Amino acid sequence: MAPSAVQVAEKIVPVVTGAKEPKSSKSPLPEVKEFNAATVTVDELVDALKVAGGVIVRTILTEEELGEIEADVRPWLDQDKPWEGTIFPPETRRAFSMLGKSKTFALRIVGHPLWLGVTDALLSSTLKWNWVGEKNQVSVSGPQLNNTIVFSIGPGAQNQALHRDDVIHHPNHPAVTEHELGRDAGVGFFVGGKRTTKENGATRFIPGSHLWDYSEGPPREEQTFYAELAPGDGFMMLSGCFHGGSANKTQDQERLVYSTFSTRGWMRQEENQYLANDIEKIKELPEWLQERDKENYGDMW
Repeated sequence: MAPSAVQVAEKIVPVVTGAKEPKSSKSPLPEVKEFNAATVTVDELVDALKVAGGVIVRTILTEEELGEIEADVRPWLDQDKPWEGTIFPPETRRAFSMLGKSKTFALRIVGHPLWLGVTDALLSSTLKWNWVGEKNQVSVSGPQLNNTIVFSIGPGAQNQALHRDDVIHHPNHPAVTEHELGRDAGVGFFVGGKRTTKENGATRFIPGSHLWDYSEGPPREEQTFYAELAPGDGFMMLSGCFHGGSANKTQDQERLVYSTFSTRGWMRQEENQYLANDIEKIKELPEWLQERDKENYGDMW
């Protein structure tokens, strides 16, 4: 007897159209947007950072403000010694703890309204459920100052290795299709004290790398974007982006950059603000700025 034919129903696999793939080094690199500080809104900066991880803000400080900051920090740069290690080239000089060393730096960089708005939007966290007895006490933790560093990079300095700055808080993020609030441990803000170009060592970063799986690597130099700045321009960047200072290939140009990072209020600061600054100098600053200088766990009790 011939075997009977058995008809097997064909499995139909639905096709999902428009599904987004998680971002990776194989994804198209997003555009790095530029805005003018006089007309841009905080929302525009936040939206640009979510997509590319970095954004340029033109003319965020005036020539007069730059002159005041340089006069304050130059003696501290002159005292610095070459770094013993590989993360900073020996041609680099640094100055730290700027909140107590330059009032203009404190007010116009750490306290710049656009910067405060960006960090509030990206680094605040809300604890919705915090029962204390029979009362639910909602707690909002705002951002805190993580560090303040001035960089002076002289001719001959080589490329800094591409790296992520949020490594100090040990994240291990998976790839995502788009930015999710709560993913970022920190945000950085760089202001050109002098013109910064690809030739004299402008910060380079990989747009969109804040959305990749953190196990993916190594980062590739051909994907980098150079944040070239005129004096007074700013560059904001999420700390989850691969980035690094670049080689200064000029004969006589100094790359002078003023920088600060903020982190979440409940994370440990990279620069211990309680020990790094003269308390009497901090008392001279507005209270709202003093609040940024310390840990912020929110109103929990």
